[in-house]
Amino acid sequence: MTIHILTDSAIDMPHSIVEQLGITVMPIVVTIDSDQFEDGVTILPKQMFDGMRNGLVYKTSQVPMERFKETFEAIAKAGDEAVYIAFSSELSGTYASSRMMLEMVQEEYPSFACDIIDTKCASLGFGLVVHQAALWVREGLSRAEITSRTELLAKQMEHVFTVDDLEYLYRGGRVSKSSAVLGGLLNIKPVLDVEDGKLIPIDKVRGRKKSIIRLADLLGERANLEDKEQLIGIAHGDDEEALESLKQMIQERFGLNNFITSSIGCAIGAHSGPGTLALFFRNKSYK
Repeated sequence: MTIHILTDSAIDMPHSIVEQLGITVMPIVVTIDSDQFEDGVTILPKQMFDGMRNGLVYKTSQVPMERFKETFEAIAKAGDEAVYIAFSSELSGTYASSRMMLEMVQEEYPSFACDIIDTKCASLGFGLVVHQAALWVREGLSRAEITSRTELLAKQMEHVFTVDDLEYLYRGGRVSKSSAVLGGLLNIKPVLDVEDGKLIPIDKVRGRKKSIIRLADLLGERANLEDKEQLIGIAHGDDEEALESLKQMIQERFGLNNFITSSIGCAIGAHSGPGTLALFFRNKSYK
């Protein structure tokens, strides 16, 4: 019996890793005007970030319920098991929709075993959780073991990030218009993290370089620096120079060299904007 790892496109994981580990990714919907696209399939991050710089406003919506139904049914018919690892319920309706559709499918296939996990995670921090779950499948762990370990890992995942332009957070309702205008005038860069699935501002610094240094500082404060093999995630919103700067800083300051790096996808980037830089790692409680 095969255990399928299912997730959605907010994982911001490189496609090569997704394909290598056999992870099933269901795309979140991205809308511009009346046109709908599938995140990472029919619209790519670079295309969206260029559009945002030119004033276009993109919106996102959850994975369509029909996609959940089709995916669950196919696995149920095959007699396999699944674990659906979901984007934070505080940021998207995908988790709630998946539970609804699973109940519907299980009415027809009552023996279908599928666990659903609300990670309260986002972007590549979410991706690192899914990545590890897929590795546990390869190690031969049971569905129950994978689910319990994944739930714990999700609670131990740190997300810290900064944005280059407060205007995009204003559009998403994360900051006020006056804060966005003042921040632009004073070159203020907010530093935020994710707590219980929600975006929380934790600091403000002046200038891009200081915001990158602050991200590295937070890793130094929150991570177990004795674990030199730990996996670090860095994701960027069309700013590879900033990504490389942060990566080099972490290597030089902490001697950590095990990274997964990627572009922030459309599901996240539509709200954070180009120039976003995000860092993900396991906190000190991880065993």
